[in-house]
Amino acid sequence: MLTFVENCFSPRTAAFFDLDKTVIAKSSTLTFSKSFYQGGLINRRAVLRTAYTQFVFLAGGADHDQMERMREYLSALCKGWNVQQVKEIVAETLHDLIDPIIYDEAATLIEEHHAAGRDVVIVSTSGAEVVEPIGELLGADRVVATRMVVGDDGCFTGEIEYYAYGPTKAEAVKELAASEGYDLSRCYAYSDSATDVPMLESVGHPHAVNPDRALRREAVLREWPILVFDRPVRLKQRLPAFSMPPRPALVAAAAVGAAALAAGLVWYTNRRRAASITT
Repeated sequence: MLTFVENCFSPRTAAFFDLDKTVIAKSSTLTFSKSFYQGGLINRRAVLRTAYTQFVFLAGGADHDQMERMREYLSALCKGWNVQQVKEIVAETLHDLIDPIIYDEAATLIEEHHAAGRDVVIVSTSGAEVVEPIGELLGADRVVATRMVVGDDGCFTGEIEYYAYGPTKAEAVKELAASEGYDLSRCYAYSDSATDVPMLESVGHPHAVNPDRALRREAVLREWPILVFDRPVRLKQRLPAFSMPPRPALVAAAAVGAAALAAGLVWYTNRRRAASITT
């Protein structure tokens, strides 16, 4: 438990949180598959594949090569999607899909860091259109997330402007520290994935949350605390006085999320099929 408040004369500090399987119990990108199917953005096959990918993600996460393939595929998948249509879909489903899967333990940590005078920053590979409203929901002070390029016609071009992944996350943390005056030696970071080791090792207080096998090994080796979050709870249930923002305020769309949801599964299924053939 965090039991002290930062001295007002001390350098500023922050707590950096990965999102998927750290703050929420599922992949923020894969969770929207049914909604995007109903909106006509993906087909039934992608929905079925996404269910399998969600299982794989929850069972063991994705390594570097898998994440790179996901990035390449999502670029092609979302090309031509109308941004406004995606926003409308997310505005209608974000409350129902994300609120129930927020970890109670993560929400408590966020509250404790705020009470201690620290900023809370969500740092996620998922699209900014998804992560920003989730960050708003959680009361985060800042968000770092992947950004897609939008053309003059209001559609996604298929290009990625900024990919918040691996070492790029650590760079973003250091840039924020420089611009906001954070003392990284006194900052905290939380993640479930070994791909976030660069971000974790950039702060003085790294924590592995529900770690994948590689991160668990790294955490044991470096004597980093290992936390287990296993109590998803609706914020309304957790805080009876909590009031969800009106849905129009949650209308930041999830194009990257929808792209990634089919992405991981397509190449993972092909990879498994190829492996079975060779064996």
